[in-house]
Amino acid sequence: MTGGPEGNAIVYCRGAFATTNGKTAHGLVRRTSRYRVLSVVDERLAGKDAGLVLDGRPNGIPVFDTISAAVAAAQKAGTPATHMVVGLAPDGGRLTPEGRADVLEAIGAGLNVDCGLHDFLSEDAEIARQAADRGVRIRDVRKTPPRSELHAFSGKIEQVRSLKVAVLGTDSAVGKRTTAWKIVDAARDRGRTAEMVGTGQTAWLQGARYSTMVDSLVSDFMAGEIEHAVWSAWNDLHPEVIVLEGQGSLMNPAYPGGYELLAAGRPDVVVLQHAPARREYDGFPGYPIHSLEVQIQAIELVSSKPVVAITINHEDLSDQELEAACRGIREQTGLPTVDVLREGASAVVDVLPFRE
Repeated sequence: MTGGPEGNAIVYCRGAFATTNGKTAHGLVRRTSRYRVLSVVDERLAGKDAGLVLDGRPNGIPVFDTISAAVAAAQKAGTPATHMVVGLAPDGGRLTPEGRADVLEAIGAGLNVDCGLHDFLSEDAEIARQAADRGVRIRDVRKTPPRSELHAFSGKIEQVRSLKVAVLGTDSAVGKRTTAWKIVDAARDRGRTAEMVGTGQTAWLQGARYSTMVDSLVSDFMAGEIEHAVWSAWNDLHPEVIVLEGQGSLMNPAYPGGYELLAAGRPDVVVLQHAPARREYDGFPGYPIHSLEVQIQAIELVSSKPVVAITINHEDLSDQELEAACRGIREQTGLPTVDVLREGASAVVDVLPFRE
């Protein structure tokens, strides 16, 4: 995405902010060039600062209990809201009846609605009719282009001369996208040109110029769309490094994402995002997470490329536990291990094999 923000956004995350089902909202609170984020809606945390709740650092984005309260506060502050962005990311990507009612309330308040769920608001007759009556726009971010516009794998990925870095994870909702952005930021801070290829709705909502919604695609086109997004970033901008956002994990029973990313994106190296305190795959009790050693072996077997760094999600870890976990992983793997939210991704960029 180029240019300034499209408008002023209220991020809707009812009942889910600061949980794994609110990861789209988390991404928007942390960064987006597509909107000016005014506030978050989650009645459980009303009155709090979203940045303080999420990362322990206030960022001036307040949390309200209702859409109407958020709209009124924006109007009073002289920054009237123009968009409601659905920040929910529940398993299955479905909208609850309460969420649907809140979408209708937002439309009634004259807000455009951007939604990345699998329930397409534009195909809901009542929502579409009310949006038309109010003259507002509904965007279903996860709705794919017509099949006639989709790409099959062609091999043009071999033209790409950028260093390609894939950020994969040991689970879903573990922080891969955030780490991908942090690597882009750290590379740019070094004077390197860098672009991210997004593979989900949140990256697009954050303003990633090159994105594809892999979990909405017909499988025949998944590899081709990944290839096309990476190739397009190369063809348009020729960046020194392209960072590919991973999806799910190779071993996750419900979301075994990453295979197409490795096969079609053909990364040169892999960075692996890991949450040491997790014992079971997110949302699936009884399915223990495979060991870090096994996950690294699987990635390197599938890709024939090395895992060069481990990035840590510090959820449920004290500072002392985090330090011990990082030390233990470094000793186990011999790889740089860093919590990028707290320390940045400079240590990751240090080990990237840039083409000079």
